Amino acid sequence: MIEKEIAELRRRYTKEKSNITRIYGCFVNENKEIISELDQSLGLLSEDDADNILKVLRKTLSGNIGRNLIEIGFSTEQVASSEEYRLLSSLRNSELKDKEEINKLYESIISSYEYDGNYLILLAHDKYDVYSYSADGEKGESGETFSYMICCVCPVASGRMALSYHVPGNCFRTVSADTVISQPAFGFMFPAFENGGANVYGALYYTKDLANSHDEVAQKLFCSELPMPAKEQKSTFSTVLRETMDEDCSMKIVRSVYSQVNRMIEEHKEQKCEEPLTMSRDDAAGMLRYCGVPEERVEAFETKFDSEFGENTEINPKNLSEPRMQVKTPEVTIKVNPGCSELVETRIIDGVRYILVRADRDVEVNGVNIEI
Repeated sequence: MIEKEIAELRRRYTKEKSNITRIYGCFVNENKEIISELDQSLGLLSEDDADNILKVLRKTLSGNIGRNLIEIGFSTEQVASSEEYRLLSSLRNSELKDKEEINKLYESIISSYEYDGNYLILLAHDKYDVYSYSADGEKGESGETFSYMICCVCPVASGRMALSYHVPGNCFRTVSADTVISQPAFGFMFPAFENGGANVYGALYYTKDLANSHDEVAQKLFCSELPMPAKEQKSTFSTVLRETMDEDCSMKIVRSVYSQVNRMIEEHKEQKCEEPLTMSRDDAAGMLRYCGVPEERVEAFETKFDSEFGENTEINPKNLSEPRMQVKTPEVTIKVNPGCSELVETRIIDGVRYILVRADRDVEVNGVNIEI
């Protein structure tokens, strides 16, 4: 999927545009027990309540591909004969009207999701009439109807006690809110939406936490291994770089590598490429060669990259990028704005290691301009 297609679906999650008519779900307590089930007509809800539910579901389609959004692929064998694929197809084809199949999905999620508190599982089915557009942007006729299901799992927290002013009684009083539904921890859409139609060999998985993708749930639902979480990709890349560069791991090298990563992201944005941006092992190795890193170090990096990420694995450069360069010692942290990294350098003077910051403009200490 491309982000343009995801945005196309996401824009539909309002009461006026969506074809979602019913919301299904269940409330699960901390003992992994279903204590209530939901089968609610969206049309009978107030406009505010309906929009709030759709906003929760829409969150399952938010974020960037390769970060919060992960593409799931099914093999031909899975599509032909696997139980996990049969269940998803049955749910979609029945438009969530098969109670027995819904219960199987609940059981799969509850048995695999490791969470100590209460949570809500929400399900909905939608049909999207996909229209064609002429070269001048004029809307044509509907060419295909995309039928899909969406599911999300939302932690539920107890409302906090709060002090309120009661106007009719002209007095203060303490009130408590009911349970509050949090944003989805994870969710998925099936099937994937590609080229204006359904890709029955794919699904789109969402995770809120970039450090924890809830692999155990994905394994249960899709029998599929998720890629390394976004935050783990960043820390792993840093480790691979450090361990293979050894004494060649200088500020100059690290600064150059991350500058090239940021440049790759900017160029992709400027070119308005629809396909998700990825970075291969060879791309990363090319960055090191550009920095003048010795070939034996580059080869060691390639070997370690394959070992940690897997052969032929591509990662999202956005998972490695930071908005500002950061230089840290145990006592000092220096944050540098984009495009200004050249102001910072390292140097050894009289045997002592220093981090030098060029100060061509005003310098403040605790808000006071000082002279150097």
